[in-house]
Amino acid sequence: MVAPVLEASHVFCCPNRVRGVLSWSPGPAGLLAFGTSCSVVIYDPQKRVVVTNLNGHSARVNCVQWICKQDGSPSTELVSGGSDNQVIHWEIENNQLLKALSLQGHAGPVYAVHAIYQRGSAGAALHSLVVSASSDSTVRLWSKKDSEGEDLFLASCSQDCLIRIWRLYIKSTSSETQDDNIRLKENTFTIENESDKITFAVTLETVLAGHENWVNAVHWQPSFYKDGVLQQPVRLLSASMDKTMILWAPDEDSGVWLEQVRVGEVGGNTLGFYDCQFNEDGSMIIAHAFHGALHLWKQSTVNPREWTPEIVISGHYDSVQDLLWDPEGEFIITAGTDQTTRLFAPWKRKDQSQVTWHEIARPQIHGYDLKCLAMINRFQFVSGADEKVLRVFSAPRNFVENFCAISGQSVSHVLCDQDSNLPEGATVPALGLSNKAVYQGDIAAQPSDEDELLTSTGSEYHQVAFQPALLTEPPIEDHLLQNTLWPEVQKLYGHGYEIFCVTCNNSKTLLASACKAAKKEHAAIILWNTTSWKQVQSLVFHSLTITQMAFSPNDKFLLAVSRDRTWSLWKRQDTVSPDFDPIFSLFAFTNKVTSVHSRIIWSCDWSPDGKYFFTGSRDKKVVAWGVCDSSDDCTEHSVGPCSSVLDVGGAVTAVSVCPVLSPSQRYVVAVGLECGKICLYSWKKTDQVPEINDWTCCIETNQSQSHTLAIKKLCWKNCKGKAGESDEEGTEWMHFASCGEDHTVKIYRVNRCAL
Repeated sequence: MVAPVLEASHVFCCPNRVRGVLSWSPGPAGLLAFGTSCSVVIYDPQKRVVVTNLNGHSARVNCVQWICKQDGSPSTELVSGGSDNQVIHWEIENNQLLKALSLQGHAGPVYAVHAIYQRGSAGAALHSLVVSASSDSTVRLWSKKDSEGEDLFLASCSQDCLIRIWRLYIKSTSSETQDDNIRLKENTFTIENESDKITFAVTLETVLAGHENWVNAVHWQPSFYKDGVLQQPVRLLSASMDKTMILWAPDEDSGVWLEQVRVGEVGGNTLGFYDCQFNEDGSMIIAHAFHGALHLWKQSTVNPREWTPEIVISGHYDSVQDLLWDPEGEFIITAGTDQTTRLFAPWKRKDQSQVTWHEIARPQIHGYDLKCLAMINRFQFVSGADEKVLRVFSAPRNFVENFCAISGQSVSHVLCDQDSNLPEGATVPALGLSNKAVYQGDIAAQPSDEDELLTSTGSEYHQVAFQPALLTEPPIEDHLLQNTLWPEVQKLYGHGYEIFCVTCNNSKTLLASACKAAKKEHAAIILWNTTSWKQVQSLVFHSLTITQMAFSPNDKFLLAVSRDRTWSLWKRQDTVSPDFDPIFSLFAFTNKVTSVHSRIIWSCDWSPDGKYFFTGSRDKKVVAWGVCDSSDDCTEHSVGPCSSVLDVGGAVTAVSVCPVLSPSQRYVVAVGLECGKICLYSWKKTDQVPEINDWTCCIETNQSQSHTLAIKKLCWKNCKGKAGESDEEGTEWMHFASCGEDHTVKIYRVNRCAL
């Protein structure tokens, strides 16, 4: 098989926040399927990797269900329902999509779907029976045939905190004799066929009370083959808004249903569970929490009553707005409208060659939707949210130690230039938004549980929720929520409206930020000194919101693009002494006449040599501009388009230029579109007038590699670093990361020889 030239090597996402959006396939290597935004993600919990994406829905996926095979072999078909009113039946072969069949008919969003295989008569072929329920108040059956049945157990859960188990059976006409024995009340109903008349009876088997809040989901353990014999354990799993999941089973002697085990999440600002699932033999259980997170528990082989948390995929549960590689290219940091900043890094195990990426920290859990990020240095970043303040965060010692342990590096090497007085971690005060640093002494003063019980009156609030832990593997959700915050070291005040974009220069001495604006005075760029955090300068030119800014590789120029469809280029003036802050002056700009773009310019980036810059706009155009000569001392300078206008066929929302040239010495430009597709183009100036054939389309993402909604940011990895692979591979493969409104973050690797 030919190696692909572009592949999505790592994907970070989490399920949508609805019930029923999670399903675990039966079979020895059971795959987990869940809906993320508009796509269905197939995840392998054993290998801890995303196997594939099934893209076909045009709105949020609300429910997913694997169709279980009766012989216990791995499932190859699943069904999903979405807010686009359709049910899709997917067929998979070798972990890739074989066929997708859309079932149209509902007039409202589909919220529940289930499917089974049926055999109409002896010797007949199996066929799928799909049932779907929608907010159009209908339940639809797709492909229906007769079937024989035995006694069935039906479990129902409710917001009254109770679970009821019902027995459904065929009532024989001969048994209707009058006797005086006390019996459970049974409800009967009759189904008439052309010639047959079958009477069914329903009795209440038991009521299970154990949860203290709404019970959102119940799930029976599926049947499985053990040593060639079909096993059907009678075990029920329930998930509740009280943050717990209970495993119920009837007692072997008395038959009374009892609670076997209770697992859940502790602490953090969470609201309980939406859904739960068993794996094929019941040795692992998974819960889907209110904030999209998955919680996986595995049964101990030594003590069957003991369940331990396991590592599972995680990601943002809302649109991901910004993304950055660290300067060394060893981790990525993302920010989203789910009000969190997350950090993803590779997990290198000594005994395994395969490297998987995981969320290892959640530096900021905020009260406002996050919009933008800038890295000051490897362990310091600035974030902007839907507020007027920029916040600066610094990594605590506990993070650095854990990052080194997980990614296989030495702490002394990583911390060599850092101040020794680092805080241990951070915590958020009860009524605050700012992460406060926690030092060694603060943790030591914590009383033990027993002392607390003896001395506490119940009214004290213990401020320090942070507990340091040295990890050798990626943390689980409970730990991410409480123990991976970074302390906030500075707030930057100066903007009049919500922060929209922020960037840092390459020497990490200057920060540029801009906010939402409808007037010229609010659309100013503010420059900050990253040592003193004082305002250096305010640059006024644009009349509407600045959408993105970028410093040139040599830091001589600052480029800004705006909602007003123009760009501005600012040049740094050489100062008398290096102690003085640099001053920027307007070097070049476009206006309504000279601007090639006719719609909002969303994105911009520089070529690695600093000669040209590229702009991408909603008008489907990408343009290269230049040449930018930093030795030119003219006050006003004309920088015009130096490429033909590239029409990419869709609104452009992100542009990023690869830091190295292709083997044929052409610039490589990644373009992200509003439809979720990513295209890689190469460009070289041909010096013809006008320029023709200067753009070449190299690679486009296919349907399963693409995002399903608009791409918000593309970012190439600094080639000096490695994304968890060997040195030989590092020169041949380039890496870039993308994030989008479909809640997903992806890391792609591209074969440089194919560009």
